[in-house]
Amino acid sequence: MPVRPIVSLADPCLRQPARPVGDIAAVLPLLADLADTLYASRNAVGLSAPQLGISLAVTVLDVSDNRDAPLVLINPQLLDSSGYDVNTEGCLSLPGVRGKVGRANRITLRAQGADGSWQQIKAADFLAVAIQHELDHLAGRVFIDHLPRWRQRWLYWRHPQWLRPR
Repeated sequence: MPVRPIVSLADPCLRQPARPVGDIAAVLPLLADLADTLYASRNAVGLSAPQLGISLAVTVLDVSDNRDAPLVLINPQLLDSSGYDVNTEGCLSLPGVRGKVGRANRITLRAQGADGSWQQIKAADFLAVAIQHELDHLAGRVFIDHLPRWRQRWLYWRHPQWLRPR
């Protein structure tokens, strides 16, 4: 499948909640494109459909050392979270930007896999943070929304093309 271009924050798709997937078979080519695009990007651990300009609740993550264990999440729902850690995050849709974000360090979620079956997933530490980052994309948020207001204003001043339409 092809490696697709990743949209920047200027794309309105990143700021709208993703639509639930009804037909799993219809998104199988998208899953392959997400995985291929993710693996073509150095240092990336997750990619969501809105980052390809497609407003569907689909994400693929891989935090394994060899980048050979993709985790497919379709229609994910966060059920529980606990703990708190602050980590430095970046995003393929905001190249060159990094910031410290506080997130839960243990989560439980429910999602469909590529076969359409529902699964309950418990995640901790880095995987939990990566999943929450991708869940933000599916909710129409990006990691800089968690930064202090002064830092957001500075980023939008530096990158006026990212400003939200009013």
